[in-house]
Amino acid sequence: MAKHSGGWWVPLLQNRYLLALLIMLSVSTLVAFFVRAGLDPCDRNIEVVDKKVKSVPQIAAKPSPLRFMKSKRVLLVSHQLSLSGGPLLLMELAFLLRIVGAEVYWITIQKPSEEDEVIYSLEHKMLDRGVQVFSAKGKEAIDAALKADLVVLNTAVAGKWLDVVLKEDVSRVLHKLLWWIHEMRGHYFKLDYVKHLPSVAGAMIDSHVTAEYWTNRTQERLRIKMPETYVVHLGNSKELMEVAEDSVAKRVLREHVRESLGIRNEDLLFAIINSVSRGKGQDLFLRSFFESLQLIQGKKLQVPTMHAVIVGSDMNAQTKFESELRNYVIQKKIQDRVHFVNKTLTVAPYLAAIDVLVQNSQARGECFGRITIEAMAFQLPVLGTAAGGTTEIVVNGTTGLLHPAGKGGVIPLAKNIVNLATHVERRLTMGKRGYGRVKEMFLEQHMAERIAAVLKDVLKKSKSS
Repeated sequence: MAKHSGGWWVPLLQNRYLLALLIMLSVSTLVAFFVRAGLDPCDRNIEVVDKKVKSVPQIAAKPSPLRFMKSKRVLLVSHQLSLSGGPLLLMELAFLLRIVGAEVYWITIQKPSEEDEVIYSLEHKMLDRGVQVFSAKGKEAIDAALKADLVVLNTAVAGKWLDVVLKEDVSRVLHKLLWWIHEMRGHYFKLDYVKHLPSVAGAMIDSHVTAEYWTNRTQERLRIKMPETYVVHLGNSKELMEVAEDSVAKRVLREHVRESLGIRNEDLLFAIINSVSRGKGQDLFLRSFFESLQLIQGKKLQVPTMHAVIVGSDMNAQTKFESELRNYVIQKKIQDRVHFVNKTLTVAPYLAAIDVLVQNSQARGECFGRITIEAMAFQLPVLGTAAGGTTEIVVNGTTGLLHPAGKGGVIPLAKNIVNLATHVERRLTMGKRGYGRVKEMFLEQHMAERIAAVLKDVLKKSKSS
């Protein structure tokens, strides 16, 4: 069998320094692997919040751009509460608003009947920070929506909550509702979900590509018009940046993760960090990795021993797709080169341990792909598909290399793997340039400024209504 690691943390519990590092990683650095697949990721008429995404220089110790939200009542409505990208982003917004003194209320629409450890943990993190958590149904939810200065609806599928719960009161809420959309797949374009979209104060979307897709698809398929639409690129949390910029922390994490995987410090490590699913392209990545080994062997190139790591595995689920991945590894006899790591709460240890990130999402790609900017913060070059939000993050040939999505991208990705494996200086230079790009436009401060511009607009519209 290919090597599997249940978690890098097991041998680390005795290391007090490393334990302190892990405690430092807050919920804002959590990354969703097992549900993110549901969040697959501009029209010239679309108004963009960065107003065509201007580069915002970083200013240290700058007051929060969201401070105008002090004492404002904000209701956040999430389709679910999990370690997936959408809910975690909404939680980050909740915490940013709480820091400036806003009253924040949280509703989760879909919750399992039995107790769930993840939901329990995340709800208590919110309660600890002063976020009030309500049931999605009943008088409390309706009152919170009616009294709120702002309602943020997270993801397209959350739209059904409006009619199911608010019913005849829907019209009293739409003028102050901001719809934060992350989905990039066609099956989300249903009137049941988004029929109220034209009437809300605005839509906030993570990339220009996704905004353009929603504008075109809603008009063509549903014959409805998008509201004023804002593109808000995401940013890395302060906690993740602290680890990324701490050379001692990175060295400790790198050593321990590699030791747990049986990988030497001098070996070259390519990783894909995403939920294991066909849409994330782990199967095509493994094919490319195998082809790269063949190219190196055929050309007798001198490179360090190469390894591939798939972070986001689920040993308990044992899906058909994951079985296919493992069988491929066995068939190609590369068990000693491929490592499967169970789904995890934090990405920082793995970003510290690897040399290159592979972002291989297929079809339309990622809506944004936050793992990409997180990797760039760790000065890692990115090999990504030329699709979706990745094209708005990775500068091809400068901070990484892009390849086509689909089977046609297998050989180009294999060649890009060989390219970075055989050119150490190029790999390091791309990583440094990626870090510079993060500092220029993908920090928490930048994201907060972009979101603040949106919230000001929405509040202004709400008052005028």
